[in-house]
Amino acid sequence: MSVRAIRLRLPGRRPRPPADGSMALLDHLHELRRRLFLATLALMAGTAVGFAWFARGIPAIGLPSLGDILTGPYCAVPAESRVTFGDGSGCQLLATGPFSAVELQLKSALIAATVLTAPVWLHQLWAFVAPALHARERRYAIVFGVSGGLLFGAGAGLAYLVIREGLTVLLGFGGDATVAALSPESYFSFLIAMLIIFGVSFELPLLLIMLNLAGVLTGERLATARRYAIFGLVVFAGLVVPGNDPITMGALAAALVLLYEVAVQVTRMHDRRLARRGAAQPARPDDEPSRLRPGTPV
Repeated sequence: MSVRAIRLRLPGRRPRPPADGSMALLDHLHELRRRLFLATLALMAGTAVGFAWFARGIPAIGLPSLGDILTGPYCAVPAESRVTFGDGSGCQLLATGPFSAVELQLKSALIAATVLTAPVWLHQLWAFVAPALHARERRYAIVFGVSGGLLFGAGAGLAYLVIREGLTVLLGFGGDATVAALSPESYFSFLIAMLIIFGVSFELPLLLIMLNLAGVLTGERLATARRYAIFGLVVFAGLVVPGNDPITMGALAAALVLLYEVAVQVTRMHDRRLARRGAAQPARPDDEPSRLRPGTPV
């Protein structure tokens, strides 16, 4: 058996594509493994950076530590609604187990790594999918990919801003009878859920525009269904928001209604452009003689 026949394919080694550009199923699996390997390496490097960033910031540029950023919404809750330790000037989560502090730092590092390395793992995903697309589809995919990332970031940013108000309402329901001391597990579960819910919900206009480009929905149909859509979006916000506090629900519902209206206007513009393009290309009359020669295969 030759050495070439038993040579192993390393995860980081790019499989050589055939001359015709096609790939066998095994080659697709090797390419997928390679892309996952590189994305995992990027996430591991980002996690290491986040782990070191957790306890220290960069005061020279005004960058606080990662721990201060992620616990900011909880620390913004009035001091009378949460437990304060020591002299009362600090803000800490309550570790209820021997591994709570380590889990807090690891989860914070993973959140930071997912955000910091997003260009890398999104590029790996795009590099795996792009060879199967035509040139026009690639342009659409790039636009939708960038737009989707920006919308997700905007949703997560809005969630971060309203979480502090939502926590203030939720933790203040007990009045003087209770005082909150959140553990890292409960707080980060709530934080991550809110970031994901808002980020994914903000993809709504992108989905509607994609359906319009595919010819499934029209802008006029979306405009006609506006009343029902607003009612459904308000109900959706009430169902998916943890805790169901009115501030967070109202912020998500208002944002979704605004994004729906943006999608309506964009799809209407697209439909009008298609109508003008169709009017500029009149159909050939039925009585126009055919340009095909007799016997020409159709």
